[in-house]
Amino acid sequence: MNKLLQILFFLIFVAGTANATKIKGHVYDKQTGEAIVGATVILENPKRVTNTGLDGTFEFKGVSTGSAKISVSYITYKTITKTFTIEKEDNEHLKFYMESDSKSLDDVTIKSNAVSSTDQGARRLEKNATQIMNIVSGRAIEISPDLTVANVMQRISGVSIERNSNGDGQYAILRGMDKRYNYTLVNGVKIPSPDNKYRYVPLDLFPSDLLDRLEVYKTLTPNLEGDAIGGGINMVMKNAPGKFQLDASLSSGYSQLFIDRKFASFNSSDIKYKSPYELNGKGYNATQNDFTKGTLDYKYKNPAPNLIGSLSLSQRFLDNKLGVVLAGSYQNTYRGSNSTFYNTAVNGTDAYSVITSKSYREFSEQQQRTGLHGKVDYIFNKNHQLSLYNVYVNLKNEQLRDAVTTTYNGVYNPTLGNAELVYNTRSRLTEQQIYNSTLHGDHKFFDEKFKVQWSAVYSSAKNDVPENTSISLNGIEQNFQSRRLSLVNTNPVTHRWERNTDEDLAGYLDLTYRFNLGENKLDVMAGGLYRDKQRSSFFNNYNLAPSAADASKIYGVDYQNYTDLNLIVSNPTGAVANALTYDASEKITAGYGMFKYISAKLEVTGGARVEHTIQGYNLLFPAGETFPNGQQVYTDVLPSLVAKYFLSEKSQLHASYYKALNRPGFYEIVPGKVVNEEFQERGNPNLRRALADNFDLRYELFPGASEQLLVGAFYKRIIDPIEYTFQADATRGQDIYYTPGNFGTANNYGAEVDYIKYFSKIGVKANYTYTHSRITTPKTTRVINPATGDIQAVSVDQERPLYGQSEHIANVSLLFKDTKKGWDAQVAGAYTGPRINTVSQFLNNDLWQEGFIQMDASAEKRFKGGISVFIKANNILNTPTKLFIKGTNPENSKINEQLVEDGRTLVRSDYYGQNYLIGLRYKFN
Repeated sequence: MNKLLQILFFLIFVAGTANATKIKGHVYDKQTGEAIVGATVILENPKRVTNTGLDGTFEFKGVSTGSAKISVSYITYKTITKTFTIEKEDNEHLKFYMESDSKSLDDVTIKSNAVSSTDQGARRLEKNATQIMNIVSGRAIEISPDLTVANVMQRISGVSIERNSNGDGQYAILRGMDKRYNYTLVNGVKIPSPDNKYRYVPLDLFPSDLLDRLEVYKTLTPNLEGDAIGGGINMVMKNAPGKFQLDASLSSGYSQLFIDRKFASFNSSDIKYKSPYELNGKGYNATQNDFTKGTLDYKYKNPAPNLIGSLSLSQRFLDNKLGVVLAGSYQNTYRGSNSTFYNTAVNGTDAYSVITSKSYREFSEQQQRTGLHGKVDYIFNKNHQLSLYNVYVNLKNEQLRDAVTTTYNGVYNPTLGNAELVYNTRSRLTEQQIYNSTLHGDHKFFDEKFKVQWSAVYSSAKNDVPENTSISLNGIEQNFQSRRLSLVNTNPVTHRWERNTDEDLAGYLDLTYRFNLGENKLDVMAGGLYRDKQRSSFFNNYNLAPSAADASKIYGVDYQNYTDLNLIVSNPTGAVANALTYDASEKITAGYGMFKYISAKLEVTGGARVEHTIQGYNLLFPAGETFPNGQQVYTDVLPSLVAKYFLSEKSQLHASYYKALNRPGFYEIVPGKVVNEEFQERGNPNLRRALADNFDLRYELFPGASEQLLVGAFYKRIIDPIEYTFQADATRGQDIYYTPGNFGTANNYGAEVDYIKYFSKIGVKANYTYTHSRITTPKTTRVINPATGDIQAVSVDQERPLYGQSEHIANVSLLFKDTKKGWDAQVAGAYTGPRINTVSQFLNNDLWQEGFIQMDASAEKRFKGGISVFIKANNILNTPTKLFIKGTNPENSKINEQLVEDGRTLVRSDYYGQNYLIGLRYKFN
């Protein structure tokens, strides 16, 4: 009986499958021909549902032959339905073309945020852009492992990043051009930098979840500001779509570093944001009571979990005329690093540095990052609309650095565990913020032939480091037991205030008139800008020391806590005579003229931009400088030409030439001296701006939705490039300064490949950039004078790559997307090749950063009702930052720490640990 049932079930199964087949098809955008990812496909009778994959395909298996009906729907597209007959074979070529369902108001299209933030939208913008650019979509950012804009940047071809002290990305290097050669925009408007020395913007200020997309301009056109030899970074913020949207997320996590050790902190609640000099006047004599003891009150404990949240709301009102979007982000994270730094010196006629001491440092940082973004736009009619945009970002960083320095002298004996030590602890609160407000208007006249766009902009940036405190004690290690002793003799305790603010007022105007030349079009454009930038910078420093009676007191014996110390202020009126106390201004007037010719096979854009610069400074407390105030005035003509030749509907050749400049930062032309922990630094009032000719050629192929193949080459010729080098003082050769200078002509060229391909649920994103640059700068070498037998310094020229340039950069991301089951996952790896980290004064002693691979991963699972769960993991391989010298001194081999290997000497290593995050997201639209 059982055998008969088995035969019967088998026959029924065979009969059923004999008339079953499969259906396979593609879903495309009707206008562009691009595949649509994530569209919902419904097969009726019986009802079955699936979603299109990463290549726009869908499939139903085990479908009965006969009549069938399929419906396809996707946000912002009209739902389409087809009825057809299913054959036994050849059901794999079904094609569905979807039309946009954008809401319109008197022919004014309201662009949906859901479209502009997708990968398909990003590829479309890249394809249609006049300049050569790369774009990361908002959706790609959302599901990536990255929490800040700086970390997102490392995924883009030709881009590498510099890390901050906790291992996160901070600054972007574009095509081997240091961060100084790039600028940062928000919605196309340049923003000032809160940095106390330079004009480039720290990108770790910006939470990535505020972005609609991230654009990287690799070439410029005349209507873009001209000071971007490397390129421009444009953060396009979230916009108001055609219907109500709510997006909220909350996540928490931990750093592996603080599973392995304690987190060190201090009491910052009583920090005084103004120094005694500012509070009481320049004649006031400060005492110990004028300084908070909280910055010397250290705690060591396990930190709370990281907390990250974001919320955005958007809606249109008044029959879609009024659009409002509000978004906020908050990140409270605990980060840090374990660092070993080897101090070096070149002795006598040695070719390479000898290591003199070792400093082991533990960094603990609590970062509170806040971002607020709001936009209101009003559409009067199809010809006139206004928008008001505001953004505020703030990064509050409480950092405690514990350092122990071991001196390699006659006392040092690693076998017996004996050494002389110096303990130094620094507590520092840094608060950086940027605010931008832009009122923008779009107007059309004469049947849309004439367009007027204008913007009125106010921006400010601030950097505040109040009561930066450090304390140093002598110490000793005996028989492998270490302990603190008395305070060091010179300036054992310091309290330091630094603050700078930038305020920008700017106006933009762009005019466009279109001529119709048969089937071709010609746009003639003109416009310009005026910006008035004002900077104020303040510095004050107080040194404290014990009285003679207390100078020999021993920590742990005579007192138990640094807050118990009785100290005397060595300089009671403070030290404000410093290069960081100055006022400065910059006034830029620019105008441009350009044309854009469009035909069926060719698009040509060309013209020129003229920028006039007046840049000046005034030292408020000059200390014998030859130029206590100064001014630079110059005018630059910056031509450009871009051509796109359309090989087919999906492929094109893109060529560009543009001229650009790089202005010195304010601090870089201020001639005063700044004493840092490792070296002295000063500006150069004779520093000139750099000018560059930039050439690009790129083949661009966009075969499908979200897919691309970009193959390009670039060449940059930079006149008077600005590089930092260690230089001897002109009158006193024993004083060495880290200072900027202009160094002849540099050449930088390379090639890029950018590839994105999807295979149903699997995707690959990969890019590789080769960059080669050369610059010649003076170096010092010491030789013995044959006539006198004395050692003398000789200056020689040495050719090297540009500072910060890696010859090889690569990214590979493996993606998995199952739209039916709601899965998104990726593993992302980024490789950055060796590059110069610090330019040495001495020949062949530059510090190089070792090439490294950083691996990150993320995954998201979506459920019904708009809820999803996600995880993110960063720095999975615990990739360190390592610095080395390409050579070695025989003395370094005597240090029993394996610092010498493969003909090079390790001088620094920083480890950051892994970081893990799990969160919940809710979307309603």
